[in-house]
Amino acid sequence: MPRPRSLTPDQPAAAALAVIDRDGLTGLSMRAVAKELGMSTMGLYRYVDDREELERLVVELVLAGVDVEPPDPGMPWRERIEVMVRRLRDAVAAHPATVPLAISHRHHSLGVLRWSEAVLAVLTEAGVEGERRVVALRGLLSYVIGAIQLEHLGALSGAGTVAITELPAAEFPHMTETARHARNVGADQEFLGGLALLLDGLGGPGGLGGLGGLGGLGGLRA
Repeated sequence: MPRPRSLTPDQPAAAALAVIDRDGLTGLSMRAVAKELGMSTMGLYRYVDDREELERLVVELVLAGVDVEPPDPGMPWRERIEVMVRRLRDAVAAHPATVPLAISHRHHSLGVLRWSEAVLAVLTEAGVEGERRVVALRGLLSYVIGAIQLEHLGALSGAGTVAITELPAAEFPHMTETARHARNVGADQEFLGGLALLLDGLGGPGGLGGLGGLGGLGGLRA
């Protein structure tokens, strides 16, 4: 099988991402990526050690496009956090099948590390420090990851919502009523509404109160 004389560092990552976008995460293999590149599987091993390295390259490629420049410092802290969260969502949501890889390889990804550093800077300026800052960052990451998975694997506009509306109303009165409303909630409304609730909690009087005895955020500055 003919193969390129040499590959740039981004080419195996781009080929692996194309395989994932087309065939899902289960379709990712050294053989599939080699075929995507028009080369032999053994030839690909000249550039990539194994599937795990491929996964790391994919995560780096997806997250390399996240803008990590600090938002306007004149904006309130929660608006700056929203900007950062939306940037991450846009990058990852463009390739939703890569979410599990982003979770597994986040500690090695410069994209995740730089995004987290920028978010932590905003939280620090807002007066969030120590263990409270740990929980705040983890909460934001968890929200983005979970929201993307729900949006693409169980969208409110999907069959699951319809099925819930058809449950016995006497047994599930709240679920059926909520599902009826859910059909009218768009993806952006769902994501930004949930983020607003999370940020309200971070900035409210109770802050992170009750989570492992960390106490409230208190004193959050605009």
